[in-house]
Amino acid sequence: MYISDTIFGKLPDGRESRLFQVATKNGLQTSITNFGGIITSIKMPDRNGVVKEICAGFEKFDDYLKPHPQFGALIGRYAGRIAAGLFKIDDTFYQLNLNNPDYQLHGGETGFHTRLWDYQLEENEESASIKLNYKSLHLEEGFPGNLSAEVIYTIFDDNRLVIEYSAQTDQPTHVNLTNHAYFNLSGFEEDISSHCLTINADKFVELNELMLPTGKFIDCEKSPFEFRNPVLLSERNIPYHIELDNCFVLQEVDTKSPLAILHHNKSGRKINVWSTQPGIQVYSGNFLDGSLRGHNSQKYFRHSAICLETQHFPDSPNHLNFPSTLLKPKEKYHHIATFQFCIE
Repeated sequence: MYISDTIFGKLPDGRESRLFQVATKNGLQTSITNFGGIITSIKMPDRNGVVKEICAGFEKFDDYLKPHPQFGALIGRYAGRIAAGLFKIDDTFYQLNLNNPDYQLHGGETGFHTRLWDYQLEENEESASIKLNYKSLHLEEGFPGNLSAEVIYTIFDDNRLVIEYSAQTDQPTHVNLTNHAYFNLSGFEEDISSHCLTINADKFVELNELMLPTGKFIDCEKSPFEFRNPVLLSERNIPYHIELDNCFVLQEVDTKSPLAILHHNKSGRKINVWSTQPGIQVYSGNFLDGSLRGHNSQKYFRHSAICLETQHFPDSPNHLNFPSTLLKPKEKYHHIATFQFCIE
């Protein structure tokens, strides 16, 4: 196990961001910055030992200061959409800052993905951890309460990436944290239609024309989104005819069985996903347009990457039948997501 700590770049106010690079003995190379808690890079070998970049991101820090679709970012305070950026706690309505006319998305323009987090590193023989801490002040982006958030990225020598999310507040508020990594297991040689997807979900959240939840659930077996058995996306004309930007309701399984699997047969690369969250948002890179260039001068075109975001359901504060995202004082928000990178 090896971890390095270097200067990544400077913010306009002169503060320095750091870049932490972790290499396992089994060939996984992961880079994370304390700016936005961003996973900037993940490289892994295929079944023939050929190492490729499998995570969309940028080589230069300054590119993360420009508008981008939250490549690899730590999302908060609330992952996903909140309708009209509005919710009620007790008898008080809170109006969030809107970064879309109809909703707030991913915590707003200056959400957690734009913040410089305090950090602490820990290394031992089998793992390396990057502990990030940030205090979000009362009414930041419109959210009530002073929220102390901690996110720990731990990378193990067996090529597991474990993300542990924790938060506490001094007054009731809504919290929904995730990571927004964009994956392509072909090393961006093919688009995501060549990937197989498995999700242990029998329902997904119904959306309206604004991509906001209606409050209802749809049975997966009555739709193209039945992924309980492995599906080669191209065989369902996904994502060309049917795009993915949907939250799936995860079923409880034994801890040995992943809740989701992404597999690229040609290379053999595979990601097994576990989570303590009730849902997983799967997004097929529908708004990538080729205007952004990242690792190895790669242009990120539409459908060139896929996101597997373990989280609560979108707009949960406005749907009483959804699992609650309300965090109260003296309670602790705590969730764990595990990504196992392996070869098959």
